[in-house]
Amino acid sequence: MSQHAAEALAFLKGLGTPKDLAARAGGGSPPARLKSNSHIHLPPNFSAFQTVSQAIELAAAQGIGVLGVSNYYDYEVYGDFVEGARKAGIFPLFGLEIICLIDDLVKQGVKINDPGNPGKMYICGKGITRFAPFSADATRLLGIIRHNDSARMREVISKLAEVFAQRGLPIQLTEADVIDMVAKRHGCPRERIYLQERHVCQAFQEAIFARVPAAERIEKLTRAFGLATPPKFGPEEAVKIQNEIRAQLMKAGKPAYVAETFVNFGQAQRLILELGGIPAYPTLADGTSPICAFEQPVEKLRNTPEVLTQYVRAMRAAGLVVTGGTEHNTLDLLPIEPTCVKALAVPEEVKEIFWEGACVVAAHQFLTLHGECGFVDAQGKPNPDYPDANARIAAFKSLGEAVIQRYLKSK
Repeated sequence: MSQHAAEALAFLKGLGTPKDLAARAGGGSPPARLKSNSHIHLPPNFSAFQTVSQAIELAAAQGIGVLGVSNYYDYEVYGDFVEGARKAGIFPLFGLEIICLIDDLVKQGVKINDPGNPGKMYICGKGITRFAPFSADATRLLGIIRHNDSARMREVISKLAEVFAQRGLPIQLTEADVIDMVAKRHGCPRERIYLQERHVCQAFQEAIFARVPAAERIEKLTRAFGLATPPKFGPEEAVKIQNEIRAQLMKAGKPAYVAETFVNFGQAQRLILELGGIPAYPTLADGTSPICAFEQPVEKLRNTPEVLTQYVRAMRAAGLVVTGGTEHNTLDLLPIEPTCVKALAVPEEVKEIFWEGACVVAAHQFLTLHGECGFVDAQGKPNPDYPDANARIAAFKSLGEAVIQRYLKSK
Protein backbone atom coordinates (compact mmCIF):
# COMPACT_ATOMS: atom_id res chain seq x y z
CA MET A 1 0.00 0.00 0.00
CA SER A 2 1.27 3.48 -0.80
CA GLN A 3 2.55 5.73 1.94
CA HIS A 4 -0.29 8.23 1.73
CA ALA A 5 -2.88 5.45 2.06
CA ALA A 6 -1.18 4.32 5.26
CA GLU A 7 -1.07 7.92 6.45
CA ALA A 8 -4.74 8.42 5.65
CA LEU A 9 -5.75 5.31 7.57
CA ALA A 10 -3.65 6.54 10.47
CA PHE A 11 -5.38 9.93 10.22
CA LEU A 12 -8.82 8.29 10.35
CA LYS A 13 -7.76 6.24 13.34
CA GLY A 14 -6.38 9.36 15.00
CA LEU A 15 -9.65 11.29 14.89
CA GLY A 16 -10.22 10.21 18.46
CA THR A 17 -10.89 7.15 20.57
CA PRO A 18 -14.07 5.11 20.14
CA LYS A 19 -15.04 6.08 23.69
CA ASP A 20 -14.55 9.79 22.98
CA LEU A 21 -16.55 9.81 19.77
CA ALA A 22 -19.24 7.49 21.14
CA ALA A 23 -19.75 10.03 23.93
CA ARG A 24 -20.24 12.77 21.35
CA ALA A 25 -22.55 10.67 19.19
CA GLY A 26 -26.23 11.43 19.44
CA GLY A 27 -25.76 14.58 21.51
CA GLY A 28 -27.78 17.64 20.50
CA SER A 29 -29.34 18.04 17.07
CA PRO A 30 -28.20 15.56 14.41
CA PRO A 31 -25.84 17.03 11.81
CA ALA A 32 -27.12 17.91 8.37
CA ARG A 33 -27.31 14.99 5.96
CA LEU A 34 -24.56 15.07 3.36
CA LYS A 35 -24.80 13.92 -0.22
CA SER A 36 -23.27 10.47 -0.49
CA ASN A 37 -22.33 7.81 -2.99
CA SER A 38 -21.07 4.58 -1.44
CA HIS A 39 -19.99 2.72 -4.60
CA ILE A 40 -17.93 3.93 -7.52
CA HIS A 41 -15.10 2.27 -9.45
CA LEU A 42 -11.84 4.14 -9.91
CA PRO A 43 -9.28 3.62 -12.68
CA PRO A 44 -7.49 1.39 -13.49
CA ASN A 45 -10.75 -0.53 -13.01
CA PHE A 46 -12.88 0.17 -16.06
CA SER A 47 -14.40 3.48 -15.10
CA ALA A 48 -16.09 6.61 -16.35
CA PHE A 49 -13.22 8.58 -14.82
CA GLN A 50 -9.92 9.19 -16.56
CA THR A 51 -8.14 9.71 -13.24
CA VAL A 52 -8.75 9.55 -9.52
CA SER A 53 -8.36 13.32 -9.41
CA GLN A 54 -11.17 13.75 -11.92
CA ALA A 55 -13.52 11.64 -9.79
CA ILE A 56 -12.72 13.66 -6.67
CA GLU A 57 -12.98 17.02 -8.45
CA LEU A 58 -16.38 16.12 -9.88
CA ALA A 59 -17.59 14.83 -6.51
CA ALA A 60 -16.48 18.02 -4.77
CA ALA A 61 -18.04 20.24 -7.46
CA GLN A 62 -21.32 18.33 -7.07
CA GLY A 63 -21.34 18.70 -3.29
CA ILE A 64 -20.66 15.07 -2.37
CA GLY A 65 -19.64 14.76 1.27
CA VAL A 66 -19.09 11.00 1.52
CA LEU A 67 -17.67 8.89 -1.32
CA GLY A 68 -17.08 5.15 -1.34
CA VAL A 69 -14.84 3.14 -3.62
CA SER A 70 -15.45 -0.55 -4.47
CA ASN A 71 -12.71 -1.70 -6.84
CA TYR A 72 -11.88 -5.18 -8.05
CA TYR A 73 -8.78 -7.00 -6.84
CA ASP A 74 -6.23 -4.23 -6.28
CA TYR A 75 -6.38 -1.42 -3.74
CA GLU A 76 -3.16 0.53 -4.32
CA VAL A 77 -5.22 3.26 -5.99
CA TYR A 78 -6.91 3.90 -2.63
CA GLY A 79 -3.80 5.79 -1.59
CA ASP A 80 -4.40 8.38 -4.31
CA PHE A 81 -8.10 8.39 -3.47
CA VAL A 82 -7.78 9.07 0.24
CA GLU A 83 -5.13 11.74 -0.25
CA GLY A 84 -7.31 13.62 -2.74
CA ALA A 85 -10.49 13.10 -0.73
CA ARG A 86 -8.90 14.55 2.38
CA LYS A 87 -7.80 17.68 0.52
CA ALA A 88 -11.28 18.06 -0.98
CA GLY A 89 -13.09 17.62 2.34
CA ILE A 90 -14.76 14.36 1.28
CA PHE A 91 -15.02 11.47 3.73
CA PRO A 92 -13.68 8.23 2.16
CA LEU A 93 -15.33 4.84 2.41
CA PHE A 94 -13.30 1.80 1.37
CA GLY A 95 -14.79 -1.25 -0.28
CA LEU A 96 -14.24 -4.01 -2.78
CA GLU A 97 -16.21 -6.08 -5.27
CA ILE A 98 -15.81 -9.79 -6.02
CA ILE A 99 -17.44 -12.13 -8.53
CA CYS A 100 -18.27 -15.59 -7.22
CA LEU A 101 -20.28 -18.63 -8.32
CA ILE A 102 -22.98 -20.50 -6.40
CA ASP A 103 -23.14 -23.99 -7.91
CA ASP A 104 -26.63 -24.88 -6.65
CA LEU A 105 -28.11 -21.81 -8.33
CA VAL A 106 -26.18 -22.55 -11.53
CA LYS A 107 -27.88 -25.97 -11.65
CA GLN A 108 -31.27 -24.41 -10.94
CA GLY A 109 -30.76 -21.75 -13.61
CA VAL A 110 -31.37 -18.92 -11.11
CA LYS A 111 -29.99 -15.52 -12.09
CA ILE A 112 -28.85 -13.58 -9.03
CA ASN A 113 -27.48 -10.14 -9.91
CA ASP A 114 -25.97 -10.95 -13.30
CA PRO A 115 -28.67 -10.98 -15.99
CA GLY A 116 -26.73 -13.25 -18.35
CA ASN A 117 -25.30 -15.97 -16.13
CA PRO A 118 -27.21 -18.19 -13.68
CA GLY A 119 -25.49 -18.63 -10.33
CA LYS A 120 -22.99 -15.81 -10.95
CA MET A 121 -23.05 -13.32 -8.09
CA TYR A 122 -21.41 -9.98 -7.50
CA ILE A 123 -20.70 -9.43 -3.82
CA CYS A 124 -19.26 -6.32 -2.17
CA GLY A 125 -17.39 -5.57 1.00
CA LYS A 126 -17.99 -2.26 2.77
CA GLY A 127 -15.66 -0.52 5.19
CA ILE A 128 -12.47 -2.49 4.56
CA THR A 129 -9.40 -1.26 6.41
CA ARG A 130 -7.01 -4.25 6.39
CA PHE A 131 -5.70 -3.86 2.88
CA ALA A 132 -2.11 -3.42 4.07
CA PRO A 133 -0.59 -5.60 5.08
CA PHE A 134 -2.84 -8.39 3.83
CA SER A 135 -3.36 -11.37 6.09
CA ALA A 136 -2.03 -14.71 4.85
CA ASP A 137 -5.56 -15.87 3.99
CA ALA A 138 -6.38 -12.64 2.14
CA THR A 139 -3.12 -12.93 0.19
CA ARG A 140 -3.95 -16.51 -0.77
CA LEU A 141 -7.51 -15.71 -1.88
CA LEU A 142 -6.49 -12.62 -3.83
CA GLY A 143 -3.76 -14.67 -5.48
CA ILE A 144 -6.32 -17.21 -6.70
CA ILE A 145 -8.64 -14.52 -8.05
CA ARG A 146 -5.90 -12.52 -9.73
CA HIS A 147 -4.33 -15.59 -11.33
CA ASN A 148 -7.65 -16.88 -12.69
CA ASP A 149 -8.68 -13.48 -14.02
CA SER A 150 -5.32 -12.77 -15.67
CA ALA A 151 -5.14 -16.19 -17.34
CA ARG A 152 -8.66 -15.82 -18.72
CA MET A 153 -8.09 -12.30 -20.06
CA ARG A 154 -4.88 -13.44 -21.75
CA GLU A 155 -6.80 -16.19 -23.55
CA VAL A 156 -9.71 -13.87 -24.45
CA ILE A 157 -7.31 -11.38 -26.07
CA SER A 158 -5.61 -14.14 -28.05
CA LYS A 159 -8.92 -15.57 -29.27
CA LEU A 160 -10.31 -12.16 -30.14
CA ALA A 161 -7.23 -11.32 -32.22
CA GLU A 162 -7.57 -14.66 -34.00
CA VAL A 163 -11.26 -14.12 -34.79
CA PHE A 164 -10.69 -10.60 -36.10
CA ALA A 165 -7.81 -11.81 -38.27
CA GLN A 166 -9.89 -14.65 -39.71
CA ARG A 167 -12.65 -12.19 -40.55
CA GLY A 168 -10.55 -9.57 -42.29
CA LEU A 169 -9.28 -7.39 -39.43
CA PRO A 170 -5.72 -8.48 -38.59
CA ILE A 171 -5.26 -6.78 -35.23
CA GLN A 172 -2.63 -8.61 -33.23
CA LEU A 173 -3.03 -7.17 -29.74
CA THR A 174 -1.51 -8.93 -26.75
CA GLU A 175 -2.19 -8.77 -23.02
CA ALA A 176 0.78 -6.41 -22.68
CA ASP A 177 -0.67 -4.10 -25.36
CA VAL A 178 -4.00 -3.84 -23.52
CA ILE A 179 -2.27 -3.20 -20.19
CA ASP A 180 -0.20 -0.49 -21.87
CA MET A 181 -3.40 1.16 -23.15
CA VAL A 182 -4.93 1.19 -19.67
CA ALA A 183 -1.73 2.50 -18.08
CA LYS A 184 -1.46 5.29 -20.65
CA ARG A 185 -5.13 6.25 -20.38
CA HIS A 186 -5.08 6.53 -16.61
CA GLY A 187 -1.43 7.40 -15.96
CA CYS A 188 -1.06 4.54 -13.51
CA PRO A 189 1.60 1.87 -12.89
CA ARG A 190 1.15 -1.33 -14.90
CA GLU A 191 1.33 -3.50 -11.79
CA ARG A 192 -1.94 -2.04 -10.51
CA ILE A 193 -3.85 -3.21 -13.57
CA TYR A 194 -6.07 -6.31 -13.65
CA LEU A 195 -7.84 -6.41 -16.98
CA GLN A 196 -11.60 -6.60 -17.42
CA GLU A 197 -13.59 -7.48 -20.53
CA ARG A 198 -14.41 -3.82 -21.14
CA HIS A 199 -10.70 -2.94 -21.19
CA VAL A 200 -10.15 -5.53 -23.92
CA CYS A 201 -13.11 -4.27 -25.97
CA GLN A 202 -11.86 -0.70 -25.73
CA ALA A 203 -8.35 -1.68 -26.83
CA PHE A 204 -9.63 -3.52 -29.91
CA GLN A 205 -12.06 -0.73 -30.76
CA GLU A 206 -9.27 1.85 -30.59
CA ALA A 207 -7.03 -0.34 -32.76
CA ILE A 208 -9.82 -0.69 -35.33
CA PHE A 209 -10.37 3.08 -35.38
CA ALA A 210 -6.63 3.65 -35.86
CA ARG A 211 -6.36 1.24 -38.79
CA VAL A 212 -9.72 1.32 -40.57
CA PRO A 213 -11.09 4.51 -42.16
CA ALA A 214 -14.54 5.51 -40.90
CA ALA A 215 -16.10 4.89 -44.33
CA GLU A 216 -15.07 1.22 -44.20
CA ARG A 217 -15.75 0.41 -40.55
CA ILE A 218 -19.39 -0.69 -40.65
CA GLU A 219 -18.79 -3.10 -43.52
CA LYS A 220 -15.74 -4.65 -41.85
CA LEU A 221 -17.37 -4.82 -38.43
CA THR A 222 -20.50 -6.45 -39.84
CA ARG A 223 -18.30 -9.22 -41.25
CA ALA A 224 -16.20 -9.46 -38.10
CA PHE A 225 -19.32 -9.83 -35.96
CA GLY A 226 -20.75 -12.48 -38.27
CA LEU A 227 -23.93 -10.48 -38.86
CA ALA A 228 -26.22 -10.77 -41.85
CA THR A 229 -27.19 -7.11 -41.71
CA PRO A 230 -25.23 -4.05 -40.54
CA PRO A 231 -25.48 -3.20 -36.82
CA LYS A 232 -27.39 -0.11 -35.77
CA PHE A 233 -24.59 2.25 -34.85
CA GLY A 234 -22.44 4.78 -36.63
CA PRO A 235 -18.77 4.33 -37.51
CA GLU A 236 -17.67 6.84 -34.85
CA GLU A 237 -19.76 5.47 -31.94
CA ALA A 238 -16.89 4.03 -29.95
CA VAL A 239 -18.81 2.88 -26.86
CA LYS A 240 -21.50 1.12 -28.90
CA ILE A 241 -18.82 -0.66 -30.93
CA GLN A 242 -17.06 -1.74 -27.72
CA ASN A 243 -20.35 -3.12 -26.42
CA GLU A 244 -20.95 -4.95 -29.70
CA ILE A 245 -17.51 -6.55 -29.60
CA ARG A 246 -18.36 -7.90 -26.18
CA ALA A 247 -21.86 -9.06 -27.12
CA GLN A 248 -21.10 -10.57 -30.52
CA LEU A 249 -17.70 -12.13 -29.89
CA MET A 250 -16.99 -12.60 -26.17
CA LYS A 251 -20.19 -13.84 -24.53
CA ALA A 252 -21.06 -17.52 -23.98
CA GLY A 253 -21.48 -19.31 -27.29
CA LYS A 254 -19.50 -16.67 -29.21
CA PRO A 255 -16.15 -17.37 -30.92
CA ALA A 256 -13.88 -15.55 -28.45
CA TYR A 257 -15.66 -16.80 -25.33
CA VAL A 258 -13.51 -18.18 -22.53
CA ALA A 259 -15.22 -19.72 -19.51
CA GLU A 260 -14.75 -17.81 -16.29
CA THR A 261 -13.26 -19.44 -13.19
CA PHE A 262 -14.66 -18.04 -9.97
CA VAL A 263 -14.15 -18.43 -6.27
CA ASN A 264 -17.18 -19.72 -4.42
CA PHE A 265 -19.42 -17.68 -2.14
CA GLY A 266 -17.65 -18.84 1.02
CA GLN A 267 -14.24 -17.79 -0.33
CA ALA A 268 -15.57 -14.39 -1.41
CA GLN A 269 -17.13 -13.78 2.00
CA ARG A 270 -13.92 -14.90 3.72
CA LEU A 271 -11.85 -12.42 1.72
CA ILE A 272 -14.18 -9.55 2.65
CA LEU A 273 -13.94 -10.46 6.34
CA GLU A 274 -10.15 -10.91 6.14
CA LEU A 275 -9.98 -7.33 4.84
CA GLY A 276 -12.12 -6.15 7.76
CA GLY A 277 -15.25 -5.41 5.75
CA ILE A 278 -19.00 -5.88 5.97
CA PRO A 279 -20.28 -8.39 3.37
CA ALA A 280 -22.86 -6.63 1.20
CA TYR A 281 -25.18 -7.67 -1.60
CA PRO A 282 -25.33 -5.24 -4.57
CA THR A 283 -28.93 -5.22 -5.76
CA LEU A 284 -29.37 -5.11 -9.53
CA ALA A 285 -33.18 -4.84 -9.45
CA ASP A 286 -33.94 -2.61 -12.42
CA GLY A 287 -30.60 -3.02 -14.15
CA THR A 288 -32.08 -5.47 -16.62
CA SER A 289 -35.43 -6.55 -18.00
CA PRO A 290 -36.77 -8.92 -16.88
CA ILE A 291 -35.54 -8.50 -13.32
CA CYS A 292 -33.31 -11.38 -12.16
CA ALA A 293 -35.29 -14.19 -10.56
CA PHE A 294 -33.26 -13.98 -7.34
CA GLU A 295 -34.56 -10.43 -6.85
CA GLN A 296 -38.21 -11.15 -7.54
CA PRO A 297 -41.07 -10.72 -6.86
CA VAL A 298 -41.39 -7.07 -7.79
CA GLU A 299 -43.23 -5.21 -10.49
CA LYS A 300 -41.31 -5.34 -13.75
CA LEU A 301 -40.64 -1.64 -13.87
CA ARG A 302 -37.47 0.30 -14.43
CA ASN A 303 -35.63 2.29 -11.78
CA THR A 304 -38.49 4.53 -10.89
CA PRO A 305 -38.59 6.21 -7.50
CA GLU A 306 -41.45 3.84 -6.63
CA VAL A 307 -39.43 0.67 -7.31
CA LEU A 308 -36.36 2.00 -5.51
CA THR A 309 -38.49 2.93 -2.50
CA GLN A 310 -40.10 -0.50 -2.46
CA TYR A 311 -36.76 -2.29 -2.41
CA VAL A 312 -35.12 0.02 0.11
CA ARG A 313 -38.09 -0.03 2.48
CA ALA A 314 -38.26 -3.83 2.42
CA MET A 315 -34.55 -4.23 3.05
CA ARG A 316 -34.44 -1.67 5.84
CA ALA A 317 -37.55 -3.18 7.46
CA ALA A 318 -35.70 -6.51 7.53
CA GLY A 319 -32.97 -4.94 9.66
CA LEU A 320 -30.49 -4.52 6.81
CA VAL A 321 -28.20 -1.54 6.28
CA VAL A 322 -28.72 -0.02 2.82
CA THR A 323 -26.26 2.16 0.90
CA GLY A 324 -26.63 3.78 -2.51
CA GLY A 325 -24.07 3.99 -5.31
CA THR A 326 -23.69 4.44 -9.04
CA GLU A 327 -20.71 2.18 -9.94
CA HIS A 328 -19.58 4.49 -12.78
CA ASN A 329 -18.13 1.34 -14.38
CA THR A 330 -18.91 2.36 -17.97
CA LEU A 331 -17.67 5.36 -19.94
CA ASP A 332 -20.89 7.28 -19.26
CA LEU A 333 -20.01 10.21 -17.01
CA LEU A 334 -23.21 10.36 -14.97
CA PRO A 335 -23.81 12.65 -11.97
CA ILE A 336 -22.08 11.33 -8.85
CA GLU A 337 -25.09 11.61 -6.56
CA PRO A 338 -27.35 8.62 -7.31
CA THR A 339 -30.53 9.32 -9.24
CA CYS A 340 -33.38 7.26 -10.65
CA VAL A 341 -34.13 6.59 -14.30
CA LYS A 342 -34.39 9.72 -16.50
CA ALA A 343 -32.46 11.61 -13.81
CA LEU A 344 -35.44 11.64 -11.45
CA ALA A 345 -34.46 12.43 -7.87
CA VAL A 346 -34.10 9.70 -5.29
CA PRO A 347 -36.99 10.14 -2.79
CA GLU A 348 -36.07 11.89 0.46
CA GLU A 349 -37.00 8.84 2.52
CA VAL A 350 -34.52 6.76 0.55
CA LYS A 351 -31.80 9.41 0.69
CA GLU A 352 -32.08 9.32 4.47
CA ILE A 353 -31.63 5.54 4.49
CA PHE A 354 -28.64 5.80 2.14
CA TRP A 355 -27.10 8.39 4.48
CA GLU A 356 -27.71 6.11 7.46
CA GLY A 357 -25.90 3.33 5.60
CA ALA A 358 -22.93 5.53 4.76
CA CYS A 359 -22.63 6.52 8.42
CA VAL A 360 -22.77 2.88 9.53
CA VAL A 361 -19.87 2.05 7.18
CA ALA A 362 -17.89 5.05 8.45
CA ALA A 363 -18.37 3.90 12.04
CA HIS A 364 -17.39 0.34 11.14
CA GLN A 365 -14.15 1.58 9.53
CA PHE A 366 -13.34 3.69 12.58
CA LEU A 367 -13.88 0.88 15.09
CA THR A 368 -11.97 -1.75 13.13
CA LEU A 369 -9.04 0.64 12.74
CA HIS A 370 -8.96 0.69 16.55
CA GLY A 371 -9.06 -3.11 16.70
CA GLU A 372 -12.62 -3.18 18.02
CA CYS A 373 -15.64 -5.10 16.75
CA GLY A 374 -17.33 -3.17 13.96
CA PHE A 375 -20.86 -3.58 12.64
CA VAL A 376 -19.99 -7.24 12.12
CA ASP A 377 -17.21 -9.25 13.70
CA ALA A 378 -14.43 -11.25 12.04
CA GLN A 379 -16.86 -14.11 11.34
CA GLY A 380 -19.43 -11.82 9.77
CA LYS A 381 -21.82 -12.00 12.72
CA PRO A 382 -23.59 -8.79 13.83
CA ASN A 383 -21.95 -6.91 16.68
CA PRO A 384 -23.42 -8.58 19.80
CA ASP A 385 -23.46 -5.45 21.98
CA TYR A 386 -26.96 -4.44 20.87
CA PRO A 387 -30.37 -6.02 21.54
CA ASP A 388 -31.55 -5.94 17.92
CA ALA A 389 -30.73 -4.76 14.42
CA ASN A 390 -32.45 -1.39 14.74
CA ALA A 391 -30.57 -0.52 17.93
CA ARG A 392 -27.30 -1.55 16.28
CA ILE A 393 -27.96 0.52 13.17
CA ALA A 394 -29.02 3.55 15.21
CA ALA A 395 -25.88 3.41 17.35
CA PHE A 396 -23.59 3.02 14.35
CA LYS A 397 -25.33 5.82 12.49
CA SER A 398 -24.74 8.19 15.41
CA LEU A 399 -21.12 7.15 15.77
CA GLY A 400 -20.56 7.44 12.00
CA GLU A 401 -21.98 10.96 11.98
CA ALA A 402 -19.61 11.91 14.81
CA VAL A 403 -16.64 10.39 12.94
CA ILE A 404 -17.51 12.20 9.70
CA GLN A 405 -18.01 15.51 11.52
CA ARG A 406 -14.65 15.18 13.29
CA TYR A 407 -12.94 14.30 10.00
CA LEU A 408 -14.38 17.32 8.18
CA LYS A 409 -13.32 19.64 10.99
CA SER A 410 -9.81 18.12 11.11
CA LYS A 411 -8.93 18.06 7.42
